[in-house]
Amino acid sequence: MIVEGRSVLVPAGSSAAAAVLVAGYRSIRETPVEGRERAPYCMMGICFDCLAEIDGVPNRQSCMVEARPGMRIRRQIRAREIALGEP
Repeated sequence: MIVEGRSVLVPAGSSAAAAVLVAGYRSIRETPVEGRERAPYCMMGICFDCLAEIDGVPNRQSCMVEARPGMRIRRQIRAREIALGEP
């Protein structure tokens, strides 16, 4: 799988959150308003501190997604842009 452009290998059954940590990142996202770093905390889907973009889909609970070959993971940094249509 690819984490922020880095190729990462993790054991079978590992989560996408674990892959981010193996890739050497100390945080998986930053809060939208203040930019405070957050890292996977509970690793069981309760705290939502592990939100990441997985295969182009933002706000995925990466601790609940099993890592697989070819997966692309991006950390969520600050607020996301909202795509608006033509007026």
